[in-house]
Amino acid sequence: MENINILLPEIILFLGICIVLMVGVFFNNSFTLVLKLSTLVLLGVIYSIISNWGSGPEIFLKSFISDKFSDYFKILILISSLFIFSSSDQFIKDNKLNKFEYHIIIMFSILGMFFMLSSNDIILFYLGLELQSLALYVLAAIDRDNTISSEAGIKYFILSALSSGLLLYGCSLLYGFTGSTNFEEISRSLTSQNTGAIFAMVFILVGLAFKVSAVPFHMWTPDVYQGAPTSITNFFAVVPKAVGLAVIIRFMNLPFKNILEEWQTIIIFISIASMILGSVAAIGQKNIKRLLAYSSISHMGYALAGVATGSTLGYTATIIYITIYVIMNLGTFGCLYLMKIDGKYTEKIEDLSGISKQKPLYAFSFLILFFSLAGIPPLGGFFAKFFIFMSVIESKLYALAIIGLLTTVISAFYYLKIIKIIYFDDTKVKFDDIGNLSIKVTILLSCLILSLFFISPSFLTLFLEGLFT
Repeated sequence: MENINILLPEIILFLGICIVLMVGVFFNNSFTLVLKLSTLVLLGVIYSIISNWGSGPEIFLKSFISDKFSDYFKILILISSLFIFSSSDQFIKDNKLNKFEYHIIIMFSILGMFFMLSSNDIILFYLGLELQSLALYVLAAIDRDNTISSEAGIKYFILSALSSGLLLYGCSLLYGFTGSTNFEEISRSLTSQNTGAIFAMVFILVGLAFKVSAVPFHMWTPDVYQGAPTSITNFFAVVPKAVGLAVIIRFMNLPFKNILEEWQTIIIFISIASMILGSVAAIGQKNIKRLLAYSSISHMGYALAGVATGSTLGYTATIIYITIYVIMNLGTFGCLYLMKIDGKYTEKIEDLSGISKQKPLYAFSFLILFFSLAGIPPLGGFFAKFFIFMSVIESKLYALAIIGLLTTVISAFYYLKIIKIIYFDDTKVKFDDIGNLSIKVTILLSCLILSLFFISPSFLTLFLEGLFT
């Protein structure tokens, strides 16, 4: 019983979900009440994680671990979810998505992510993955009256189910060839001579690449980003991506650490392909959510470049990158919630024409966020890429670094094109005034962090290096 503190965040979250679900069922028009209770539950979970930071031994026959690495990502996804909850509230109500199940489904997906992050066993990992996936299938198609949203949900379900099947097949093979489901036991059994286990590793990597929408397993991303409501796209763009990368790092650093040469080539290929396709395909996009989809594919390529090094320095650079990526996306989607014309939300890039003349602060927010996404100094996005490239060069992967730099230049083109539209084109439409404080706070905090990150970029580096000790 003394080890119960290790499971406390998961217990609080599960009991909170049950209570909130009952409130939603028994009270009419309970959306606002459910939102407030869900926020309280997530804040309670954050407190329980901080109070037991990096604590304790492994439990359940070493299948569940609570270390600094998992705790950091749990805090990251909880804070992100709270910002998404508050900033998307107005959008949800305007689009009549204010069903009480909305926040409960998101919390169920977070619970699945918690088990994925703390898993030290392929069975527990897969159960967490399925809990997360089942919730996300429902979220993708939650706007039932919208044909495009329903189509996006079906695409996501089919492709994600396929990737889960491949991943399960890989996990089964891994157990068959190593004789264990525990990560540490697998690591000891796994050598370059174990051809069957390496074959299994490929299937697992394919499944994980689907989850983070890396090329060539990216095909669901643009359609789901565009089709799903913006609030759902916001969640998809931030939380599952962060968790997916965390799990990839966990797999590379624990069960697969002895076969670096076997998986390094695969990760390098996926990284390069993602950077190139994401940068090139985004150029011709006219829908801003679709552009952000290709942008996220490109960003996953940069993040995976850090993983490809197989070093603590590279893993730390990836964690810095995903942290900055989360902040940039929270701010960018906050700006999308303000793109409202005559009571209807728009997603066309051309509608931003000349917005600087009527909403200068709004235009300036776009400027900071897109410059950061492009990796222009001295903003946070620049330092995120800088740390990635430094770790890649340190590992002597020069080709990967050169391609990464070239694709950064290409991606800067479409970000700068939007800035040109905002500042130099003639005004076409007039955006509605939205006085939502939560959205403005989200945008302001994102812009401030990205603008002031240069003051002490090494602070985050030193902190994150401690996650692996």
